Amino acid sequence: MLQLASFRVLLLLGGVVALYYRRPLATAIEYYTGSSLIAACLILAGSIAVVLVALHGTLYPYFRFIWCCIPRSLGSADQETRLDKFYRGQADVYDTTRSKLLRGRNTMLSLTASHLRSIQERHPEQRLVWVDIGGGTGHNVELMNKHFPISSFDAVYLVDLCEPLLDIARKRFARKGWTNVTVLRQDATEFSLPEWANKDAKGSVNVVTLSYSLSMIPNFYALLDRIDYVLCPDTGLVSVVDFYTSGKQPSLHEKAIGGTSKECGWLSRWFWQIWFDFDHVSLSPHRRDYLEYKFGTVKTYNGRNRFVIPFIVRIPYYIWLGRSRSCDVSRFCHAFEVEGGNLIGNGSPSSFAIIKDSEVIPPLEIGKPVIAKDVRADAVITVTPPLSSFHYQLGKPWRLPYYEQPVHKEFRTLIYSFTWEDPFEDMKYLELGHDDSMLVITSAGDNALHYAIAAQPKRIHCVDMNPCQGHLLELKLAAINTLEFEDFFALFGKGCHPKFRTLLDSRISPLLSSIAYQFWHINDQSFSSAFYLTGYSGWALRLAQFIFSLAGVSADAEALCEAGSLEEQERIWNEKLKPVLLNPVVVAILKSPVFCWNALGVPMNQRKMLLEEGSIFEFVRDTFDPLPRSWSFRDGAYFYPLTLRGHYTPTSCPAYLTRSGFETLKANDGKATDAFRLHTESIFNVLRGLTTWSLTRAVIMDHLDWFAEDSKDVDDEVTELARVLAPGGILLWRSAGRRPWYTRVFERHGFVVTPLAIRSGPEVALDRVNMYASFWRAVKPVP
Repeated sequence: MLQLASFRVLLLLGGVVALYYRRPLATAIEYYTGSSLIAACLILAGSIAVVLVALHGTLYPYFRFIWCCIPRSLGSADQETRLDKFYRGQADVYDTTRSKLLRGRNTMLSLTASHLRSIQERHPEQRLVWVDIGGGTGHNVELMNKHFPISSFDAVYLVDLCEPLLDIARKRFARKGWTNVTVLRQDATEFSLPEWANKDAKGSVNVVTLSYSLSMIPNFYALLDRIDYVLCPDTGLVSVVDFYTSGKQPSLHEKAIGGTSKECGWLSRWFWQIWFDFDHVSLSPHRRDYLEYKFGTVKTYNGRNRFVIPFIVRIPYYIWLGRSRSCDVSRFCHAFEVEGGNLIGNGSPSSFAIIKDSEVIPPLEIGKPVIAKDVRADAVITVTPPLSSFHYQLGKPWRLPYYEQPVHKEFRTLIYSFTWEDPFEDMKYLELGHDDSMLVITSAGDNALHYAIAAQPKRIHCVDMNPCQGHLLELKLAAINTLEFEDFFALFGKGCHPKFRTLLDSRISPLLSSIAYQFWHINDQSFSSAFYLTGYSGWALRLAQFIFSLAGVSADAEALCEAGSLEEQERIWNEKLKPVLLNPVVVAILKSPVFCWNALGVPMNQRKMLLEEGSIFEFVRDTFDPLPRSWSFRDGAYFYPLTLRGHYTPTSCPAYLTRSGFETLKANDGKATDAFRLHTESIFNVLRGLTTWSLTRAVIMDHLDWFAEDSKDVDDEVTELARVLAPGGILLWRSAGRRPWYTRVFERHGFVVTPLAIRSGPEVALDRVNMYASFWRAVKPVP
C-alpha cells in the first residue's frame, strides 16, 4: 500500500510538471505531428489521465456512489429489495462517501456515551444492552468504541434490512474481535432480540440509536411504539440523528421542545422533501413530531449540513436524545412547581409519583396562593405531557424551563461575560448563613458562586431576562461538577480551551439543559482564543486594549497588573495610563449612549442618572483614581486586570476560580451547587411565584437604575419584595447615583434603608470595582 501511494504521488507530480512545461512539450509534439491542435489535445488528455490515476483511491468511491445512486434512485419494489439493489454496488464505499453527507453522527454518539455514563453512575448494577437500528455497515458501533468501550456493553445488536451493508458489518466486527456484538437482518418495526426468547422484552433495552435511519423506515409509528415498549423506563435512552424539515411550531411548548432554529423556510422544506423522496427517504415533519411526542426530550440540536457548496446547499439535520415518558420526573416537577414558584398555570403529569420523605426533597409547607386570578398570559407556563426537556434531563434541576418570548430575542448574546460587583463587600453586610434563601441577579454568575462558597445557603434564585446569562452560569455549574480544576480554570480563568467542544459533548452535556447545550454547541468557538472578549462586555475590553496599543502603553498596562506595591501601581497609573483614559476622545466615546449600552451594559435611564450628578470625566476620574493606591491588582483585585489582559490569573481571580473555591463547590457531589435555581424571567414575575416570607436575602445589583423615575414597575417590584422577604430580611443594591430616587419607594413600603457607602470624590474607593456611586442596604423590620 505504501509503495502504491508513493507511485501515485510521483505520478501526480509528473502530471503537474507536464502542465508546467506544456509549451516546450507542445512544441515537441507539434514538430512530430504537424498539428498544434493535436499537441494541445494530447497534453490535456495525458494530464487529466495522470491526475485521475493518481487520485484514483480518493475519487473512485465517489464515482461509484454517483453511478449507483442516479440510475437506481427510483423504484417501486418492497423496502428490502430496494435497499439491496441500491447498496449492492456501493456497500464497500458507503462509509467513505457518507462521511460529509451524514453530519452529526459522532456528536450524537458522544452525547449518548456521556449520558450513558451518567446513568451508569447511578445504576451500576444495570445490565447494558444497545440496539443500533438501521446501523448498516457497523460504522456507528466502531465509532462508539472511541467514546464508550464496546466491551462495556453486555450485548450490542445491529438491526438492518440490507444484506450488502450487513456483510460489511460482519467483517468489521470479526476484525475487531467483538463477541458481544450481534448482527440481525430484520425489519426494524418487528425487530426481536435473541435474548427475548426466554423473557419479556418490555424494558429490557438501555440504549437505542437511529443514525439517518428513521427517515428511511416507512412504518415509523410502529417502530417508535416498539422502541418505547422495550426501552427501560428508568435508565433507557433513545438517540437520533437524521435529516428533517419542519414548519412553524403550533405552540410555544412544542417550540421549546424542538429547540433553537428548528423551523425551516418554505423553500427548504419543499426542495429537500422532494429531493429525498427520489431515494425513498422521507423528510416529512411527522416523524420527528411523533418522536418528540412519544418520548421525553433530553437534548436536541438543529443544524444545517453545508454539504458540497457551503451557504448554498444547507440540508437541515437534527441530533436528539430522549427518554421514556414513564420515567420518574417527580424531583423535577417539585423543583419546577414548588421551588421555582410555578404553581399557577402548571399541570402536573398523570404519572407524577408520590414524593417520599428524603434528603433530596425536603418537606415544604405551601402557604396560601399568592397570585391573583388576573395573571398575565406571558407570566404563566402551562406544562402538559410531553413535559419540557427540563423534566426529563439526567442532571440537576438548576435551569427552570421557560418559553421564548419576544423580549428574550432582544438578547443576541451575553451582555456580561464577567460580574462587575464586588462580592466581598456584599458578604460584609449580608450576614449570610446555611439556612438563608436568597435572590440574586444572574449576570455572569460569579457573585452567586461566591455566596455559595462563602456561606452555602439553602437556596439561591438567580434571575435574568437574558437567556445567555443563564446559559453561562449553567455552563459553570455543570463544568464544576464534571471537570478537573485545570480544565475548568483553562475555560473560565484563561478564557481559552482548545478542546472545549470535546469537553462539552463528552463530559459537561449531561448536566446542561437542552437549551443551554444548544447555545454552547452553536457558540463552541467562544473558548477558542479569548472568551472574555466575546459578548457586549468584550467590546469594552477590546476598546481598552486598542486604545492602550495605539497609545503605546500596553506594556505599562501589563506592568500595572504585575506591580508589587501600591506605590508602584499608583505611579504607573498617574504617569502612563491615566493620561490615555482621561483624554477627550476616550471620554467622548464613553459618553456615547450606543457605547454605554452595547459595550458597558449601561441603559439610558442609568446613564441619565449618572450625568445628572456630574460629567463623564468626573465619573471616570472618581472611579479609577483611588483604585491603584487602595488594592493590589496582582493579588486579589481581579476586576481591572481582567479588562486589561482579557483573562484572570491564579492570584487574581474570583473565588470560584481558586482551587479552594472550586473544591468547595465540587465537594460531596456538588452539594453546594444544589442550591441554585436559574430563572429566565423578570424579577417581578419570579417574586410573584414565590410564597410569602420564602426569601431572607436579596441582592439586586444596579437593577433599579434601569427604570425611569417614579416608574410604577419599581413600586410593583418593591411591593413583591416586601411580601416575599421574611422579617429581618436583608436587601442590597448599588446605584450609579449617589441618592437614587427609589430609596423613597423602599421606605414607603416599610423598609429601613441605610447607605453603606456613598462616593464623594476621587479620594476613597467604595470597593475593588468602585464603579458605582453608592451602595445601599434595606432591612425588613421584625414585627
